Amino acid sequence: MFYTCGPNEAMVVSGFGRSPPLMIAGGRVFVLPCIQQIQRITLNTLTLNVKSDKVYTRHGVPISVTGIAQVKIQGQNKEMLATACQMFMGKSEGEIAQIALETLEGHQRAIIAHLTVEEIYQDRKKFSEQVFKVASSDLVNMGIGVVSYTLKDVHDDQDYLHSLGKARTAQVQKDARIGEAQYKRDAVMREAHAMQEKVSAQYKNEIEMAKAQRDYELKKAAYDVEVNTKKAESEMAYQLQVAKTKQRIEEEKMQVQVVERTQQITLQEQEIIRKEKELEAKIKKPAEAEKYRLERLAEAQRLQLIMEAEAEAESIRMKGEAEAFATEAKGRAEAEQMTKKAEAFQQYKDGAMVDMLLEKLPLMAEEISKPLSAAHKVTMVSSGSSEVGASKLAGEVLDIMTRLPSAVEKLTGIDISQASGKTTAVH
Repeated sequence: MFYTCGPNEAMVVSGFGRSPPLMIAGGRVFVLPCIQQIQRITLNTLTLNVKSDKVYTRHGVPISVTGIAQVKIQGQNKEMLATACQMFMGKSEGEIAQIALETLEGHQRAIIAHLTVEEIYQDRKKFSEQVFKVASSDLVNMGIGVVSYTLKDVHDDQDYLHSLGKARTAQVQKDARIGEAQYKRDAVMREAHAMQEKVSAQYKNEIEMAKAQRDYELKKAAYDVEVNTKKAESEMAYQLQVAKTKQRIEEEKMQVQVVERTQQITLQEQEIIRKEKELEAKIKKPAEAEKYRLERLAEAQRLQLIMEAEAEAESIRMKGEAEAFATEAKGRAEAEQMTKKAEAFQQYKDGAMVDMLLEKLPLMAEEISKPLSAAHKVTMVSSGSSEVGASKLAGEVLDIMTRLPSAVEKLTGIDISQASGKTTAVH
């Protein structure tokens, strides 16, 4: 009869013809009924919660530690599978897990007793590696392999870890404040240093730019001097060459002229006679004609200027006569007005003068009262029998006005009151 099993299980066949027993991890096998026996053992991974309560550490501090371990029977290793079959054949998965858990817990307690709380709490990886190493060597002898071990939790009932955490927190906060202050200080220093380097670099850059500008200007000036010198030399050489060329040309011309003059000497006497006649015919007579024309033009211009001057003088004379006539007419009108005014005065005599004086009386009264109108404050003192107030001031002004006829009579010899009566009778 054939039997099969999955990869998480192993079969052990014993009996007739099976010595030592046949172990198969995940597969199939043929079993003879009645004379052979088949048994199964699990190869599943077992998760163990390894908990050690109140274990005293090396310094005598009781702590509780919880770890998580993954273990399984190694079915691929024939020796470990044979050992596991010898030790756990016929046991359930829970019984196998309990045996492995008790073994791990014992090793965990032993390692805790050799370490301090700080070592366990601060370096969990080291603690897990020690438990894994010690437990693996012991469980291998049982045919069980430790897949992994992880420290899950560490706590105590004495608040030791809490106090340790407070001290550490305070130290961390202190270090953080110190680090922050140092960072700020370093940042300020770096910023100042960077600013200094920036300013220094800027100044260096400006200095280099100034140097480059200076070098450029110096080289440019030197090049300009050299170029101008070469240019001047070239121009001088060109002018010198032109002068030399002109001189040679002049010399050759002079030579040609000498030759020509020698050839023309023989013709000069005849040419003189011919030119005298030609001068008389072409120059002297046209010159006389031109002289006559110019004399006529000069005479015409002189006459034109004389006529323009006479016209301008006539214009000025007529303008003066018009202005004199206007002035004379204005004078006659003013004289006639004055004559009529004198005749009126002669006819009315004292009445006209009185009429003029009466017209001026309001102006006189205004001028007399002007100082009073300009006064800001008037203080009046009374003896008890006279008037006080505005009527007093008005009476003073009227009193002054009544004195005017006598003053006018003294100045002009005319009595206004008598003259006014006569004028009324005439009217």
